[in-house]
Amino acid sequence: MKKSSLLDGVRDQVLKVPAYTLRAYDAEIKLNQNENPYDFPAELKDEILRRYRERSWSRYPEFVPDSLRERLASFAGWTRDGILVGNGSNELLQASLMILVRDRISVAIPSPTFAVYSLISRVLGGRIVEIPLNADMSYDVDELIARSEETGARLLIICTPNNPTGSVLEDGDLRRILDSFSGYVLLDEAYYEFCGSSGLKYLEKYPRVIITRTFSKAMGMAGLRVGYLMAHPELVTQITKAKLPYSVNQFSLIAAQVALDNLDRFRASVDAILQERGRLREELEKIPGVRVYPTGANFFLFSIPSHPRPVFDYLYDRGVLVRDVSSYPMLSQCLRVSVGTPAEDDRFIATLRAALAETAAAPAGTRGA
Repeated sequence: MKKSSLLDGVRDQVLKVPAYTLRAYDAEIKLNQNENPYDFPAELKDEILRRYRERSWSRYPEFVPDSLRERLASFAGWTRDGILVGNGSNELLQASLMILVRDRISVAIPSPTFAVYSLISRVLGGRIVEIPLNADMSYDVDELIARSEETGARLLIICTPNNPTGSVLEDGDLRRILDSFSGYVLLDEAYYEFCGSSGLKYLEKYPRVIITRTFSKAMGMAGLRVGYLMAHPELVTQITKAKLPYSVNQFSLIAAQVALDNLDRFRASVDAILQERGRLREELEKIPGVRVYPTGANFFLFSIPSHPRPVFDYLYDRGVLVRDVSSYPMLSQCLRVSVGTPAEDDRFIATLRAALAETAAAPAGTRGA
């Protein structure tokens, strides 16, 4: 690609990387971003506003939010000095990659997975080693270990449960990886509350493990952008150098504290999502031609017999928004749907049945147009 004078000086690897984008859709039923269908409780919103009004808005938030880190340490069971709070877990992922990835460093990443890992690593000059999942979307642990070793990877990134497939890296498999791989292992546990499996127990023995989590999913705070990272305190000290100061605003810090003070309220919504997840799976599996993949998260990946785009459009035109993931490797016939409320999921299932019936009846030349 010939660079214009405007872009002279922009690093080549930046020019070559496609931007991570998501078109803004407006729909009555929104099941496309793995969000919590149950909003933050109204009375807790009032408590956040009360606390926020008492603070001076002209003052910066804490440089190091130790009060929140203390609560997170108690909640997660890890030392306060090994916790870093950020503007969503994405900022913490980026900061971790910034200190670990440089030109020609190999980064091992299962595929398909969250595209941001590869995007940031490529911008930093890293060489991506893509390791395909198994056909059932489970992790190929033997291949992960072998390819990471063969390529001399410095870093292995694993999302568990994985977005967009829902795959969970089982505890024994994670232990095998940590015993075999000498580099850093970054575990993105954005959906861990929906599966209960975590690499936290290995942080003390394996000091090159980094875990990121978020308040966006289980806590219903996607709009407030709060995440946290857990790692060995010495490693956290280095990651902090790549994170912008004051990146989490005071309102979001207070909201996170209120959420942690009222964990029972959020456990109830997680339980409701898990119960509905089981029902949604049963309903999807009743539809001829639909294959539902195992999930440990609050969403399902499913494949359909026809090209996904006409089905996506049919759903959207009728007020139901899901995620078209057919551009991902291995997912050319797949869509992803978040677990919604029972009423939302009933509407989705009925509309999906109608969509599949209509696309199956359409002339072959018009499918996928």
